[in-house]
Amino acid sequence: MQPPRIRAHGRAFAHIAEFHPELIALRRDLHAHPELGFEEHYTAGRVIEALKVCGVDEIHTGIGKTGVVAVIQGRSRASGRMMGLRADMDALTMTEHNDFAWKSSKPGLMHGCGHDGHTAMLVGAARYLAETRQFDGTAVLIFQPGEEGFAGAKAMIEDGLFERFPVQSVFAMHNWPQMRPGTIGINPGPMMASADRITIDITGKGGHGAHPYAAVDPVLVAAHIITAVQSIVSRNVRAIDSAVISLCAMQAGDPGAFSVIPGTARLVGTVRTFHPEVQAMVEKRLHEVCAGVALGLGATAHMTYERIYPATVNTRDEARFAVEVAQKIVGHEHVDADMDPSMGAEDFAFMLQVKPGAYLRLGQGGEGGCFLHNSRYDFNDEVLPLGAALHAGLIEQGMPLAT
Repeated sequence: MQPPRIRAHGRAFAHIAEFHPELIALRRDLHAHPELGFEEHYTAGRVIEALKVCGVDEIHTGIGKTGVVAVIQGRSRASGRMMGLRADMDALTMTEHNDFAWKSSKPGLMHGCGHDGHTAMLVGAARYLAETRQFDGTAVLIFQPGEEGFAGAKAMIEDGLFERFPVQSVFAMHNWPQMRPGTIGINPGPMMASADRITIDITGKGGHGAHPYAAVDPVLVAAHIITAVQSIVSRNVRAIDSAVISLCAMQAGDPGAFSVIPGTARLVGTVRTFHPEVQAMVEKRLHEVCAGVALGLGATAHMTYERIYPATVNTRDEARFAVEVAQKIVGHEHVDADMDPSMGAEDFAFMLQVKPGAYLRLGQGGEGGCFLHNSRYDFNDEVLPLGAALHAGLIEQGMPLAT
């Protein structure tokens, strides 16, 4: 067996490295069998099978439809503490363009975000924790469905996740191709932005392209709205805050009817913010700008604003604790304790709204590697023992045995 090329400190990493090939096999099997949110039946089955082999104390299924929760008791439970670890399981609606043996076996579905690796790492942590039990308390391992737009975390919470398993804190991590393997990043505040959907329906008056004076052109109105909304961030959001407005799709008319001015047009896009007050202000200004621009051009515009995922905001104490754990494993020089947040979104945010906790990034790629949601992306199997050891370290150092 070849040892992992990534070096790290501690008993957990050395122990988990011994069964690294088994984690690779599991990860690649999951990669070859991707499933969408709330359809992770094969994935959940493989997780359950692996957890039974690991020797965890309890396995609970069907939480949030296809979610799985494993419970591992420490050598002692005198502290009464309970901590949660979470991994996401679902894949994306993408066609994979890789050609390795474990590429997706399902056309149009792909593990393009590394959730196969996240699941394998949490299984690795489960095996280590069940074999060693060097902690005082209860570890709750959460295998969550439907992160990619299905709000699976919210579904698990609404299904009684934290009533059944009242953890005092909860942690999660995501691979990050832009960081070197063997590095870990975290922020003591916002890690990921909120994700909101906007739909702008414009109503004008259809007509003949040769006689635009007799029509109210919704395509022209849409063009002015696209330009005008970009002033919201530059002129209404403070420079020290962050926000993104992106109009990403437009539907109007028929490409085959080149001389017909349509009666309606639709714009669809997204808003990303970190702070609720900025989110509320952007929503208000979008309503005002869209309606005002349309009115000025003789049309009407109705905007629908949907709040999909809240911002992922780490609690300060738990973030500091996670930094200490990471530094013990990979060294101070390989931990970014104040990394820049991302304008991407993550539904672990729902868990952090009700429980203290932290969301970390695990470096897994070098220069030239594909970023997340790329059709040639693949999880870096070299980081599996490190991610599993980081999970285990959070449990062991968060609930230490009395000395």
